[in-house]
Amino acid sequence: QVQLLESGGGKVQAGGSLRLSCAAPDNIFGAYHMGWLRQVSGNEREFVAAITRVIGRTYYGDFVKGRFAISKDDAKNTVYLQMNDLKPEDTAVYYCAAGHTVSVDQGLSGIASWGQGTQVTVSS
Repeated sequence: QVQLLESGGGKVQAGGSLRLSCAAPDNIFGAYHMGWLRQVSGNEREFVAAITRVIGRTYYGDFVKGRFAISKDDAKNTVYLQMNDLKPEDTAVYYCAAGHTVSVDQGLSGIASWGQGTQVTVSS
């Protein structure tokens, strides 16, 4: 049963922006770190960004290079991913995830719950 509900994907031209949202139930949002991973068909899922449960420390994949920003609204149990300056290589299915651990080396790991995924397509 998918408990993380994503929205905000779509098609955009290179250089454009999108904001993804992920709503989670109380038992997940309050218990885990939240983040985003992405997957291109045939490849492994790649860490994009994460935000820690209590203090909201943020972590990003190396490829982000200041283009994306993760944030959360504790009152709404929602995590956001603002994506700017999108590139065709950002085209992927983006998954919201809740995990036990966040680190610089591994990003978000120990995934306890996944969203259904939302497609982001960036055209050149």
